[in-house]
Amino acid sequence: MSAPPTVSSSAPSGGGASAPALAASPGALWELTKPGVTRLVVITTAAGAFAAPGAVEGARLAAALGGTALVVAGANALNQALERETDALMSRTRTRPLPEGRVSAEVAWGFGIVVALAGSALLAVLAGPVAAALAVAALVVYVGAYTPMKRATPLALYVGAVPGALPPLIGWASVTGEVGLGGLALFAILFVWQLPHFLAIATFRRDEYARAGIRVAPVVHGAASTRRQLAAGAAALLLVSLAPPLVGLGGPAYVAVASLTGLAYGALAVYGWLREGGERWARAVFFSSMPHLVALFTTLVLSTRLG
Repeated sequence: MSAPPTVSSSAPSGGGASAPALAASPGALWELTKPGVTRLVVITTAAGAFAAPGAVEGARLAAALGGTALVVAGANALNQALERETDALMSRTRTRPLPEGRVSAEVAWGFGIVVALAGSALLAVLAGPVAAALAVAALVVYVGAYTPMKRATPLALYVGAVPGALPPLIGWASVTGEVGLGGLALFAILFVWQLPHFLAIATFRRDEYARAGIRVAPVVHGAASTRRQLAAGAAALLLVSLAPPLVGLGGPAYVAVASLTGLAYGALAVYGWLREGGERWARAVFFSSMPHLVALFTTLVLSTRLG
């Protein structure tokens, strides 16, 4: 769950580049869910479930994945309702349904609330109260804290990384019924992974964020400070990615993959810090972060399940 903040009040009202319709097409509503973000959340939730000890029941897993997807989809719709004016100022977001006037703020608010409530209920009934509570917490922090904070301080990144890192913990809790050390290890990996990942985006989209009034690190602290933060984040990611075996997750294969990919990713980050990397380097960091995360979670699940 992540995206740029609101300029207007949180009360539902019209907004965007043109007068929005009070009805919306299925395609426009689908865009409100941010399908790419929601898909990644489903994958990380599944990783948490399969890394957890115990049998993974098909019906319970389906409820955990479906419920989490609905809560995230609802949160993304609410986020876009709040951020409709800043979205209109950024090239990567100005074609979203609200800035283009294909969906009204009222419809986005209603859609987001209904979908999020449906997902929360599904989790509570079929995936367990702990999983449901974690999903609701992610929704509240993402929409209520992270979204408005982005216009105030770069520290919003660390607040936003919390809901972004909760999905594997939701998957874990759906299997075990609790928050365990293994689940917290997965949370830590995803939390720290988001730091260099987003700092890289903020670096090569600095001008867009500045125009929209979003106070990301490159806008507030400058390029040199951001490069240092990014390198520190990549180093921290290497350390936390080696933590799961300490709590009984993963095996030698995971340690090897986490070490090799972590060192490679860290080397790229440090190179940009020492050599004053610019937008091209930041794009390389961003696009390499995703396969790094996939390698970590895939190997962790396989080595845990297969011994």
